[in-house]
Amino acid sequence: MKIGYGLVAYLVLALPMLGYAQTGVIVYSGDSINKPLSGLLGDAIRGREVVVSRQTGLCLLCHSGPFPEERFQGNLAPDLATSSAKLSSGQMRARIVDASRFHQNTIMPSYFRKDNLKYVATKFDGQTILSAQEIEDVVVFLVSLNQSR
Repeated sequence: MKIGYGLVAYLVLALPMLGYAQTGVIVYSGDSINKPLSGLLGDAIRGREVVVSRQTGLCLLCHSGPFPEERFQGNLAPDLATSSAKLSSGQMRARIVDASRFHQNTIMPSYFRKDNLKYVATKFDGQTILSAQEIEDVVVFLVSLNQSR
């Protein structure tokens, strides 16, 4: 198999950034995580899929948003379009990673935390709910909700 120089250059540049998520070290800056967890930009279309998925993100279990095709949206948490308008992408990323860092008694899951969790089934112990790239996709999607207004 022949690999072009473009692919090699991409791998050389991208792989060190991918290690950021694999190290498990997340750098908070105040109430934000300003650097993407995966080192790659998110995709709004994939992010929307995660948000509306009843198997992956489960966001609509508690939140509502501009999803007219989705029935039975939640009302326990703020509307996603409204709440995301108040936050920077770094602030959104930090809250998705671990909402309990900001509200100790929140019912929102920590989507990217693996340790010190309660009530986790053995088969899920040591795993995150979402991957670093899925979180980046969701962040970009939430940002896009307010760019289209």
